[in-house]
Amino acid sequence: MTSLHDQNSVTSASASPASVARGVLSLPYSNVDDVFVDGAWTPAVGTGRNPVTDPATGEVWGSVPDGSVEDVDAAVASARRAFAGEWPRLTPTERAGYLLRIADEVEKRATEISLTNTRENGSPVSESSGAAANAASILRYFASLADYLEHEDVRAFPRGGGESIVRRDPVGVCALIAPWNFPINLVVIKLAPALLAGCTVVIKPASPTPLSIRLIIDAVAAAGVPAGVVNLITGSGRLGDMLVRHPDVDKVAFTGSTPVGRRIAAASGELLRPVTLELGGKSSAIVLPDADLGAMSSVLIRSCMRNTGQTCYISTRILAPASRYDEVVDMVTATIAAGPQGDPLDPATVFGPTATESQFRTVLDYVESGRAEGARPTTGGRAAGLAGGLERGFFVEPTVFADVEPWMRISREEIFGPVLSVLKYADVDEAIALANNTEFGLGGVVFSGDESAAFAVADRMDTGSVGINFFASNHAAPFGGRHDSGLGTEYGIEGLNAYLIYKSIHRRG
Repeated sequence: MTSLHDQNSVTSASASPASVARGVLSLPYSNVDDVFVDGAWTPAVGTGRNPVTDPATGEVWGSVPDGSVEDVDAAVASARRAFAGEWPRLTPTERAGYLLRIADEVEKRATEISLTNTRENGSPVSESSGAAANAASILRYFASLADYLEHEDVRAFPRGGGESIVRRDPVGVCALIAPWNFPINLVVIKLAPALLAGCTVVIKPASPTPLSIRLIIDAVAAAGVPAGVVNLITGSGRLGDMLVRHPDVDKVAFTGSTPVGRRIAAASGELLRPVTLELGGKSSAIVLPDADLGAMSSVLIRSCMRNTGQTCYISTRILAPASRYDEVVDMVTATIAAGPQGDPLDPATVFGPTATESQFRTVLDYVESGRAEGARPTTGGRAAGLAGGLERGFFVEPTVFADVEPWMRISREEIFGPVLSVLKYADVDEAIALANNTEFGLGGVVFSGDESAAFAVADRMDTGSVGINFFASNHAAPFGGRHDSGLGTEYGIEGLNAYLIYKSIHRRG
């Protein structure tokens, strides 16, 4: 369990604040040699190692096995044996009981989950501290759908003379491949419906964030889930490729970048294998002329720069009416500039580092492209020079660009970092056209004092989810992208249906 040691044992006159903050942590996992297969932590066959780096300090603090084809085969075989066993034959209510126990066990590990998550990807603890509660809520929501699965679905022939009993069966062994930005919840949103449906799974976390998910596996084991139902392998992206193409995998669920999603979709199409893809976004916040900018300011970071801009659905393009453009730019600039950037272990920090050195360089490249193409940075616009042990961290100053044109790269492409663009529109029709003039279609927000007017605008936006004066996910409502933002949905009954296959049994009436 996480605890605080005697600070005198880990500090010295020369210790930096960042090293002191890390020195007092006692996390359950750092350097590990095993994977979770057939209900037990088992030494990995692969001899390679994948380092785990703290993006706030640039220091390697952990490592995990870089799994081999033998590790993948063992995990999939374990899941296949479990699928042939009792798990899919339990009633949905019985499986829901396991989900409820997992939820309780996850909450017991909330502090360890938060701090491990923060050390892996730099999410501020103000963000990661909610990961366990949100994961538990997802598990409990899907447990509540047991009655849906148990309800007998009988459909009469339209012309009479017979009826069909529609069976909903689990699809089988599922490969769950998660990203690094929200490593806990983006696994659990796949794991919970898969388990309720009666599937068995192999989880492959992103290579930068392999340790926090071990705490979810610990919760699964503590809840008494039968051996082989849930398996975990770690390693580089090549393991994900192996899983996608493995002959004993029946379904793939992936969250990540659009280019990787395209490759997974191509492989799944070739194999006629069902796939759920939650991919990138370049969403817009439309500010209508009557918007309350004070109220907008209070939700701006959550809606448009959550998790230091490393959130798929956030509205990183702000579309402002020409009549209030300068006013909107000033508000957005002041709000972003006022957000403290610093050590993500500090509860006061709003903006942490980018999650990896590669992402750090990508974001800075976009910032430079914005300058080169004529956009005007109103705050930020460079690498952040932080002190106190954070000098080698992957920090980019939270940045706002004004005078952004629709053709600029920062307006068209997903940056996945702390960069906002403010564009100008003449009327509502142009605002909607700008919002829809993108290859993506994942999120969006409409800010207005008139909810009916905002709803009408939201209805015309070509995207999977839109918030009115805020943005939040609802576990009971489908979440998914259009166009280059993905295939299929997660959350809601629709997210559960993604793990089912159907059989119609016909009989005469």
